[in-house]
Amino acid sequence: MSTPDNPPRGAFAALRHRDFRLLWTGQFFSITGSQMQVVTINWHVYLLMRPYGEKAAAAALGLVGLVRVVPIVVCSLVGGVVADAVDRKRLILVTQTVMLLCAAALALITSAGLKHVWPVYALTALSSAAIAFDNPARQALLPSLVPARDFPNAVSLGFVSFQIALVVGPVLGGVVLAQFGPAAVYAFNALSFLAVVAAVLLMRAAGKGKAEELARVSLESLKEGLSFVWRTPIMVQTMSLDFVATFFASATALLPIFARDVLDVGEHGYGVLAAASAFGAVLTGLLLARRGSGWRRPGLAVLVSVAVYGAATVLFGLSRSYWLSLAMLALSGAADTVSTVIRQTIRQLITPDRLRGRMTSVNMIFFMGGPQLGELEAGLVAAAAGAPFSVVLGGVCCLAAVGAAALRARELMRYRFAEHG
Repeated sequence: MSTPDNPPRGAFAALRHRDFRLLWTGQFFSITGSQMQVVTINWHVYLLMRPYGEKAAAAALGLVGLVRVVPIVVCSLVGGVVADAVDRKRLILVTQTVMLLCAAALALITSAGLKHVWPVYALTALSSAAIAFDNPARQALLPSLVPARDFPNAVSLGFVSFQIALVVGPVLGGVVLAQFGPAAVYAFNALSFLAVVAAVLLMRAAGKGKAEELARVSLESLKEGLSFVWRTPIMVQTMSLDFVATFFASATALLPIFARDVLDVGEHGYGVLAAASAFGAVLTGLLLARRGSGWRRPGLAVLVSVAVYGAATVLFGLSRSYWLSLAMLALSGAADTVSTVIRQTIRQLITPDRLRGRMTSVNMIFFMGGPQLGELEAGLVAAAAGAPFSVVLGGVCCLAAVGAAALRARELMRYRFAEHG
C-alpha cells in the first residue's frame, strides 16, 4: 500500500493492468447508463404523480429513495457473505444480468404506455437488491486485478470513473429524455450492462480467493464481518459520519422540482443540474489520484470536507440563480469526493482481504442508505414546507453533525495513514 513515503507511481498506474482496465472501462459504460436511468426515474415519477398535486409528487420522489434503500439494507449483509464465499466473477455476471432485465422491463412497460408508478418502484427495488450482491463482489475482486502497490490508485481511479459517469449520465439522460422519452433511456441502460458482462468474461484473473481464506455462507461468517466493523472505532466513526451527512444533505431527489418550479430550466437544465455535483467530483478526484495518501491529518480533512458539503447544500437551497446553483452543486461534489476517497482509503487499509466483501456490505448500508433515506426525508419535508426549505434544513443538520463528530470521533482525528502503510 502506498504511504506518504511511498507515493503512487502515477495518476493512472492501475490502468496498466489488463484486467483492471477491462473492469474499469466496462463499469464506466454501465454506470453511465445507470445514472441516465436514475435521473429519468425521478423525472418519470414526477410526471406520473404531478396530476395528483405538488405535495403528492414531492412525496413520491422521496419514496424512490426508500424503494432503493430497503433492498440494500435487507440484502447487503448476505451479499457480503456470498461475495467472500463464491466465485466473484460468476456472481457479478448474475447480478448484471438481473439489472439488465429490470431495465429492459422498464423500457417495455413504459413504451406500452405506463400510467401507474408502482411498476417503477418494484423494478427499482429488484435492481437495488441485485446491487447489494454486485457491489461487494466487485470490491472484493479488485485486489486480485492489480498488485498491492497499485491498489490505492485503483480505488481512486474507480471513484473517478464513477464520478465521470455521474457527469455524462445525467446530461446524456436529459438529452435522450427530452428527445425520445423515458423508455429510450431505460433501453440504453439495459444495453450498458453488457459492457461489464463482456469485461468479466474477458478477465484472466480468478474469481475465487484462496480456499483457506474463503468464508462459508453462514451466520458465523456474517457475525465475523459485523464484529470486525463494530470493534473497529474508526470504521464506525467514518461510516456513521457518512450516513448522517448524506441523510440530511441529500437534495438529488428534489432536483426535478428545482429545475421545473424554482429555476425554470426544463429537462436540459435538469440534466445539467444533476451532473453538476459529479463535475466537481471528477476534477477533485483526478487531483486526489495524483496526490495519493499524502494527508497529514486525514481525519480533520474528512470533517472539513463534510462541513463544506453541508454549507454548499445550504447555499444551493437558498439560491434562485441557475449558475449559483450549479456552482454550489459542483462544490458539494468536490467536498464529498475528498471525504469519500479518504474514508474509503482508511477502510481499505485497515480491513483484511478475507473480510473485504463483508466490510463493503456493511458500508453499503451507510454509504447508500444515507442518501436514499435522505431522499425520503427530503421529499416528506418538501411536501410539508417546500423544496428550498427542505434542502436548507438538511444542510444545517449536516453542519451540526460535523460539530458533534469533531467532539466525539477521537480515533478518526488521531489517525495517520502511516500507521497502516
